[in-house]
Amino acid sequence: MFNEVLVVCHANVCRSPAAEQLFRAWQREHPGTRGVVFHSAGLRALEGADMDPVMERLLGERGVEVGRHRARRLTGRLVRAADLVLVTERRQVSDVERIEPTARGKVYALGNWENADVVDPHGLHEAAYRESLALIERLVKGWLSRIC
Repeated sequence: MFNEVLVVCHANVCRSPAAEQLFRAWQREHPGTRGVVFHSAGLRALEGADMDPVMERLLGERGVEVGRHRARRLTGRLVRAADLVLVTERRQVSDVERIEPTARGKVYALGNWENADVVDPHGLHEAAYRESLALIERLVKGWLSRIC
C-alpha cells in the first residue's frame, strides 16, 4: 500500500495536475484509496503558476473540480516523501532520479503498463488536450488497482 503518490510533468500546469485531480476524484469513489495522498509537481515548474485553463475546463466538463492549483517545482524532498512517483513521459524517470538518486525503484511512467507517454498539449489545439486527458484518465484508472 502507498501512502503518498506524486505525479510529475514538465511545468505542473497541465498533465500532472490533471492526473492528481483525477486520482483525487476517483479516490472519493473508492474507499480503499482513502489513506493515500495524491499531489503533483513539475520538473521545470514556475512556482505559483495557475493550471492551464483549457485543461481545467475539460476536467470541469467531467465533473472534476480543480480548486486552487498552484504549480510547484519538483525537489528532492518531495521525491523522498513520496512512496510512488509517476511521471508523464518515460524519459522523465531519469530526470527525477538525477534530482533525487535515492528515488530509483519508486519512479515509474504513468503509462508504464501501456508503454505510453502522455504528450504535453500545453499551447496546442483543444483536440490535443482532449487526447491527452483521455489517456491520463485511462492510465490513472489502471494505477488505482495497483496503488490500493
